[in-house]
Amino acid sequence: MAEPTRKDPGSNWGIIQRVLPYLWPDGHPGLKAQVVLSLAALLVSKLISVATPFFYKAAVDQLAGDTPSTGLLIGLTAVALTVAYGMARLLTVGFQQLRDAFFARVGQRALRRLALETFNHIHALSMRYHITRRTGGLSRIIERGVKGVEFLLRFMLFSIGPLILELVMVCVVLAWVFDMRYLGVLVVTIALYVAFTFKVTEWRVRIRKQMNDSDTDANQKAIDSLLNFETVKYFGAERREASRYDAAMAGYEDAAIRTNYSLGFLNFGQSVLITGGLVAVMVMAAMGVQNGSLTVGDFVMVNAYMIQITVPLNFLGSVYREIRQALTDMGEMFTLLGQPAEVTDAEGAGALQVAGAEVRFDDVRFGYDSERGILKGVSFAVPAGGSLAIVGASGAGKSTIGRLLFRFYDVTGGAIRIDGQDIREVTQESLHDAIGVVPQDTVLFNDSIRYNIAYGRPDASFEEIVEVAKSARIHAFIESLPQGYDTAVGERGLKLSGGEKQRVGIARTMLKNPPILLLDEATSALDTETEQQIQGALARAAEGRTVLTIAHRLSTVAGADEIIVLDAGEVVERGSHTELLARGGKYAALWSQQQREEAA
Repeated sequence: MAEPTRKDPGSNWGIIQRVLPYLWPDGHPGLKAQVVLSLAALLVSKLISVATPFFYKAAVDQLAGDTPSTGLLIGLTAVALTVAYGMARLLTVGFQQLRDAFFARVGQRALRRLALETFNHIHALSMRYHITRRTGGLSRIIERGVKGVEFLLRFMLFSIGPLILELVMVCVVLAWVFDMRYLGVLVVTIALYVAFTFKVTEWRVRIRKQMNDSDTDANQKAIDSLLNFETVKYFGAERREASRYDAAMAGYEDAAIRTNYSLGFLNFGQSVLITGGLVAVMVMAAMGVQNGSLTVGDFVMVNAYMIQITVPLNFLGSVYREIRQALTDMGEMFTLLGQPAEVTDAEGAGALQVAGAEVRFDDVRFGYDSERGILKGVSFAVPAGGSLAIVGASGAGKSTIGRLLFRFYDVTGGAIRIDGQDIREVTQESLHDAIGVVPQDTVLFNDSIRYNIAYGRPDASFEEIVEVAKSARIHAFIESLPQGYDTAVGERGLKLSGGEKQRVGIARTMLKNPPILLLDEATSALDTETEQQIQGALARAAEGRTVLTIAHRLSTVAGADEIIVLDAGEVVERGSHTELLARGGKYAALWSQQQREEAA
């Protein structure tokens, strides 16, 4: 869908411009037809609504013995007029419901499309953004923003526009049937009401913003604490966490109380203005009845019109308040949508063509910020089907190499190539398809073991899932569970041990069957016995693939074809395990140190 030009997508008008195309979706004639039908139903309901008091007036005039002034209704009995009045009210409601029915799919489709757009955009944002963003706060921004769009779509079409239409029609009727004095009172009342409502609502929106900020903060603290449940227990920090949460909720409580107080002030002020206008026109009508220029039916018709516009005007206060809040919430969401993706596909990028899966780093330089370089001219090559291990002290840049290969970040200098193709010139999707990663801490979805293994290839058969589970030495364990492969693993896989999670992760990667395998500290968090079991599974996963292993424990990489030693972002040694030990340099020193630690 082509978006309208807008200078500032975060401004109120920019937000409305962003939303308007969803009311008239390109390429969906059926939805456009439903919009037209809903508008037609809306117009008919308003016409009937404005005509309804005429039936009421005519019936009263009949009962009061006055000469009816509404020529079209002359000759109808009071009973017939009363029935007509009831039917008109019924038709008004009926067409309103028909309007909602026609618009339902338009609104829900817009909601779905925007939610999907936001979801996809968040996944397209860089790792740099995600590691600095609070997940709980992010989820609230999305939730409130999407709800705001639904509200704005519905009420822009069915509240503000219809309200203006109804007020104009009532003003025309009052000026035509009575005189301009009634119109003057009505216009002044509406002007004062709207000005007061908008002014107070602006004040209330600021308070509501504070309430939302406190709500987001409290929600983030709650999610953060629950995700770190074990850590909270380890340090006996339940009271501390409860205190932090309560402090955030105290801010929410204060803002919520002020919101309620301001609502009371708004409602009372609106009532004063509306009641003043109502009394003024009723007094004028009563005087007209007394001097014989108006009938009793005219008196009740004036009352009916004033009551009729009171409802939508009262509604205007809440609608305007909600629209302002929706615009605030949507502004946050559209600001999020305006966040540029740091890593994007190059224009005209094609799919990665993997022949042998040779991986080459050519003078690669990178820093997470411009002031501190992490990699300073790293070069190495892993031949097709070969294995390379990357070792070094913490902070040397080992894991950064894995992130750059997967293109979570782009290099700031040099190039990374797979089979001679610069990974910046191929699509990210094809690059990710070619690389399987087994991280230090495998995180699982809160679903079944079957689902988590099949995540590597969703269309895999159950037999294929079982086969990779056997290769990863996890099948026997799964079969021992009461629900087998349908066993739920819990949030982030917390129902499984570290070794069990790693083996599920290995099975998942084996099912993906990538030509390149990246093992990023895949066993460093495990005990020695579990590590030895995992190593066998990893060896089977590595068969026939190009393997890069990032490791802290040197014993796990002794069989690699080549080992490079990183120090402060530079390759200081390279060679086989035997060659590096014989050289007596940094690798040999690290090996000796680890041997002593294990012996102790």
